[in-house]
Amino acid sequence: MSGAARRTIAVIGGSGVTGIFGDGPRTSHRVGTPWGAPSGAIEEGTVGGVRVLFLPRHGPGHVIPPHRVNYRANVDALLSLGAEAIVTVSSVGSLKEELPPGTFVLPRQFVDFTKQRPTTFFDGGRVVHVSLADPFCPDLTRSAAEVGREVGEPFAEGKTYVCVEGPRFSTRAESAYFRTFADIIGMTLVPEVTLARERATCYLSLAMVTDFDVWADHPVETKEILETMRRNVDRMGRLLARLLPRLAAPPRCACARALESAVV
Repeated sequence: MSGAARRTIAVIGGSGVTGIFGDGPRTSHRVGTPWGAPSGAIEEGTVGGVRVLFLPRHGPGHVIPPHRVNYRANVDALLSLGAEAIVTVSSVGSLKEELPPGTFVLPRQFVDFTKQRPTTFFDGGRVVHVSLADPFCPDLTRSAAEVGREVGEPFAEGKTYVCVEGPRFSTRAESAYFRTFADIIGMTLVPEVTLARERATCYLSLAMVTDFDVWADHPVETKEILETMRRNVDRMGRLLARLLPRLAAPPRCACARALESAVV
């Protein structure tokens, strides 16, 4: 699919990702939505000449736990300000030895183990079944993989993300089970990715491995996660500075047509 260049890219920052504009000028937007308030004010600035919107997923100061994030309000607020693609950054645990802490991952699939989150914009009035066969925008994913190689921060590609409810970490039995079908584990991908598809919007997940999940000999400890996360954030910032301007190119994907055959 071809079309006009994307004019606005949204970034949802996860743990430790607090801003991407450096010392550049920015504007702050407080947006209301039919689903309530988003996690915080949305910052607007430019990265490489491209208009970028930034929203901290967990709110200023990281005060909103993953199971209480208002995902519908976050996505709706960003789109109301003109976002044409959503790039998300999140910290994850590794379920595989070949994905040690510090690895950047581009998931291709996900498995949903969340339990109580509102997961759709379509709660009544009409029935909509969007396809999530390929949940991540192939156009954005391809660009991210290219930029990762260019800047010396290559992504592990084609991986499966299992999303759990949180806020607790897994038991050893759960972690061993998840290892049989997934590569990384986190608490924030769902329902962000499904809501973006319901709005026919390109969505990209950039996952940063902070720890081996509890299947490994050493149980997960928050202190260690935070230390690795701080190291990851600087590296991710440099990657985003190169990636976001490239995502403004005219899309070649079919994400904008996601609702064409989804409405019953």
